Amino acid sequence: MGDHRATAKVRVNGAPAEATLFCTDPPGAANGGGGDGGELRWRCAGGAAAERVLSLDADVLGVEARGKEVVVKAFVLPADAAARSVSCAAGAGKGGGGRRRRRRDYVFEMAAGEDAAAAWCDRMRGSLDSLGRPKRLFILVNPFGGKKCGKKIYEAEIKPLFEAAGVNVTMQETRYQGHAREVASSLDLARYDGIVCVSGDGVLVEVVNGILQRMDWEEAMKIPIGVVPAGTGNGMAKSLLHSASETYSVPNAVFAIIRGHSQSLDVCTIVQGRKKFFSVLNMTWGLVADIDIESEKYRWMGSARFDFYALVRIMNLRKYYGSIQYVPAPGYEAYGDVVKQVENCTVECQEQIGKSLCSYQGPSVEFQGSEWRSLDGPFVSIWINNVQWAAESIMAAPGAKFSDGYMDAVIVRDCPKADLLALLMKMGDGSHVKSPYVTYLKVRCLRLSPGQLVENPKRGGIIDVDGEAIARGEGTYGKNQKQDVMGYGPSIQMTVHRALATMYCPK
Repeated sequence: MGDHRATAKVRVNGAPAEATLFCTDPPGAANGGGGDGGELRWRCAGGAAAERVLSLDADVLGVEARGKEVVVKAFVLPADAAARSVSCAAGAGKGGGGRRRRRRDYVFEMAAGEDAAAAWCDRMRGSLDSLGRPKRLFILVNPFGGKKCGKKIYEAEIKPLFEAAGVNVTMQETRYQGHAREVASSLDLARYDGIVCVSGDGVLVEVVNGILQRMDWEEAMKIPIGVVPAGTGNGMAKSLLHSASETYSVPNAVFAIIRGHSQSLDVCTIVQGRKKFFSVLNMTWGLVADIDIESEKYRWMGSARFDFYALVRIMNLRKYYGSIQYVPAPGYEAYGDVVKQVENCTVECQEQIGKSLCSYQGPSVEFQGSEWRSLDGPFVSIWINNVQWAAESIMAAPGAKFSDGYMDAVIVRDCPKADLLALLMKMGDGSHVKSPYVTYLKVRCLRLSPGQLVENPKRGGIIDVDGEAIARGEGTYGKNQKQDVMGYGPSIQMTVHRALATMYCPK
């Protein structure tokens, strides 16, 4: 690894100073990855002020030469943290501690003139380029999600950051449900370094399903996908930012994409007979599904609709007959009853929603019958999670990991109403899973056999995957409004494919 150091007399935003630029060639720079790119330090004349430092990776969006000036376009923590003192420099990029970053330009006027400015600008650009940051992004904006502010958020908060970072973007608005899936299934991915979803979680789900419909799905799934919260749920964006101790915000989500760091994400294949769907967040049945889907009539309330309708549903609590069978992760074998006979559980499918056999067919796994366990209802709620956060204020599965090859199941079979209300109020920090009324499991595969409402055997329930109803029983909300992806009653199976997708994430 090579280190390059340059020192110069400058004026920083008008104040005389001496600045030092440290640029590093990170390991594997030629292959587009690694390292911190170096840093920019300065101390104003007189020596009274503390030395200031900007990390090129953790603080800088881009850089521009204007005559004898070098304009460093930064995205920094407020006040003294904006350009950290040397004592704090070692913590660069380790999280916002609850503080929100903001845009700030630092103008370095070079005493040595235009040639020196051009040289410093080139060095900083070279260091930023060596970090493997994306240069070309395809952005899908959902103008209908949440409070229908997606386009406004893009113009006011997202586009300016990408412009400051010099990222070439192609933006397209989604026009109807399923549009993002269609776009992702045919997009010329060779033209882009990544795809960005400006929405709740719905557009991300569609993009993943669209890519897995492609003939080149195996290569296509390597393209990083970024999420910027602009909808109602925003569980994936919250999970990614929280995992790096970053404050949940639109600008922080954008900056994570600009920096270009990525990580793997498990994808769950959901199968019923010849039907197939892919999930990246969760599957719910019972209380949580009822709240999520039936509260859509209150979508104008934004995320507050969930809290309001949760109270409604607890006051009129439902329980459902049914059962689950699952293959537990190591350490969870003691839960449930041993299943004596299991149907063939190889994941195979002839028909994915809207596509043919050329697309991804699901994970090639088989489980021995002796590995399976079962739990019988009635159930208040079953909640199967792939990531920690189901929404920006709901930590559904505190033990969930992005790419551990397991789903985290949160199961409630019986719970008094008062305790259930207390349980829901603890979802903000994940402590609800400590309740004696909650069974928390990690599973490799799960099969749900949903039944009818205990209080009304003629009425079924709703199975909700990533915020969309995929199956509805008789008498449920929206049952006759559109054709569901799957039927209610026959068993539905979820199986994990470990680390199938790639997501932009904070470092």
